[in-house]
Amino acid sequence: MAALLAVALNRRGEQVGVLDADITGPSIPMMFGLHQPPLMSPTGILPAETTGGIKVMSINLLLPSEDEAVIWRGPLISSAIKQFWNEVFWGDLDYLIVDLPPGTSDASLTVMQSIPLSGVVLVTSPQDLAGMVVRKAAGMAKRMGAPILGVVENMSYVTCPKCGEKIEVFGPSQAFRTALKIGSPLLGQLPLDPELARRCDAGEIEEYEAELFEPITEQLVERVPRRKTAPIFP
Repeated sequence: MAALLAVALNRRGEQVGVLDADITGPSIPMMFGLHQPPLMSPTGILPAETTGGIKVMSINLLLPSEDEAVIWRGPLISSAIKQFWNEVFWGDLDYLIVDLPPGTSDASLTVMQSIPLSGVVLVTSPQDLAGMVVRKAAGMAKRMGAPILGVVENMSYVTCPKCGEKIEVFGPSQAFRTALKIGSPLLGQLPLDPELARRCDAGEIEEYEAELFEPITEQLVERVPRRKTAPIFP
C-alpha cells in the first residue's frame, strides 16, 4: 500500500519519498528494483532513487546481502528509524511516506514520537482477526495524537479470469465494521491481483497500472493537511 501510494502520487507530479521503517522485514527496495547501497554526501546520506524519481531509504539497502536477517532489539530499531529521518538528505519533498510493520511495535512508537505526521493510513484485510490488530494500531495512533486518515482493505476478493465473478477468498469483508469502530472512513477495497505480485517480485511496481488505487489516492490527497509531513502505513 505504501509503495502504491508513492507511485500514484509520483504520477501526479509530486516529489515523493518512502522511508521503510519496517526494519526487521524491509521489502520496499525490492518492489522498486533497488539493490545498490545509498551514497554519502556532506549533507547526509543520499536516499536511493527509483526510475520514476521516488526517493527510498531502507535498512535493506545497507545490508551486505538482501537475505541477511536484522536481529535487533527495540532500541537499535528505534535508532535506525531516527537516523533515516534525521540523517538522510531527502531534499524538497511534497510527501514522505513511512512504511511500518503491523501492530504497535517499537517501530510504530518511534515514528509517532519522532516524526511530525500528517496522518496514519490503516491497512486491513477481510478477516476480523486482521481488523482486531488494526483497531489496536488505531488506539495507539489516537493516544499518540496522530490523526487517522482512513482505512484501506487489501486482498478483499479475487476476480475470476474466466467469468469475472468476485470471489471472497478470505470470507465476507469486515473492513466497514473495523472502520466504523475506529470512527474513520473506509477509503477503498483492493483485490488480490497476481499482476501486482509479479511486478513487486520483479522490482517493477512503478509499471503497475493500479487504476483501482486512484480513488483511494484522491481521497488521501484531500484528507492530508496542507503541510509537508509524513503519512504512515502500519
